[in-house]
Amino acid sequence: MIEAELKARVLDPEGVMQRLEKLVAGVAEVYQDTYYDTDAGDLEQSDRELRVRTVHGPEETRTVLTYKEARVDEASGSKPEHETRVDDADAVHATLRGLGYVTAIAFEKRCRNYHFEARGRRMLATLVRVPEVDGTFLEVETLAKDDDLQAALDDVRSVLSELGIDEGDLTTEQYTDAVRAQRNP
Repeated sequence: MIEAELKARVLDPEGVMQRLEKLVAGVAEVYQDTYYDTDAGDLEQSDRELRVRTVHGPEETRTVLTYKEARVDEASGSKPEHETRVDDADAVHATLRGLGYVTAIAFEKRCRNYHFEARGRRMLATLVRVPEVDGTFLEVETLAKDDDLQAALDDVRSVLSELGIDEGDLTTEQYTDAVRAQRNP
């Protein structure tokens, strides 16, 4: 499946949060993201990602291993995604290091997640703050098959518009790049 996702810088975080809260109650979570790569940076150079994410939520802590293939849509940055929940984060980190991967970057994301249905699709809207990066971001995503990607992105755009996000607010900048830029000015 492809994660059909659009991300925007949010100029009015409180207003967007109020509109989302009218749809469904949000859940605050803190993500601890660790991205792995080879010493030579082979994954990043081929636009792929290997990530271990530990999510600290109000009722549980869970860890997810994610592999993202190269983007299939330049305008949105949408990528095929393969994800699985893991029981032991330490074992996964040790396994990846044992296979020769190194930590490319690790950082924290403070998120408020909203799961809802729109246009016949399961959607996830996430308000994001990365302590090392200025601003608030909104990600809206849904899963799509190859032949449904453009329709899914159109549905995501419609949801963003209803939340007060203009096309000019969209960005394809990755958090990994923004955090690197802050750490290495």
